Amino acid sequence: MSTMTSNISPTKQTPVTRFAITGKDPSVLTDIYQEKTNLVIWQRHLSQDISNAVQSLFDQSPNFQASWVVSPDNVGSVLHDRLGSAAALEPLLSDITQLVDMFCCLFDLRRAGMRITVLDRAMCPRFHVDRVPCRLVTTYQGDATQWIPHHLVNRAQLGGQHGLDDEQSGLFDTQDTIEQCTQGDVALLKGELWAGNEGAGLVHRSPPYNRKPRLIVTLDFAD
Repeated sequence: MSTMTSNISPTKQTPVTRFAITGKDPSVLTDIYQEKTNLVIWQRHLSQDISNAVQSLFDQSPNFQASWVVSPDNVGSVLHDRLGSAAALEPLLSDITQLVDMFCCLFDLRRAGMRITVLDRAMCPRFHVDRVPCRLVTTYQGDATQWIPHHLVNRAQLGGQHGLDDEQSGLFDTQDTIEQCTQGDVALLKGELWAGNEGAGLVHRSPPYNRKPRLIVTLDFAD
């Protein structure tokens, strides 16, 4: 069963209502097609086998960064060609392969742009929106993506004003406004290029770096 958060009194800056929907079953991802949804989160816990595989990747390639355009048919071979066929990595590679298949099926895509990145810094430290239709983001290790509910964002302050950082610019009221995904969650972030979603793309950022490396995977439309 999914849960929904919303607000029925949008501010003047954000007259369009948008919801965040969460659920513990992967079928919740189909809720991204709801018009008033700009974020869907499949809440899941990673198995110990996947966590062990993530550690193996860190040990093997502590600065790994790569991106490809893949299809459900070739993603497995692409991953094995780049990362090898070590049994220790297999649970992670199988999980990523499954996510590519789900993403392409959900959006009727032949291919997806896949990026796998080990991070020792905040990749996108400022709150922003993506100029894409929809992006899948999952964090296999480390702090996960932060976001602000649509009705609590002053979009006029995106990008900062007068050199002020996000905490001082008036983009949001208090730190309690900031929500955060959890390690293992699979999030679909609706962007500005989704039909009918202009001005309502999810406002999000990378979490502040806390000295623990992160492993993130993102998927984008490639067709």
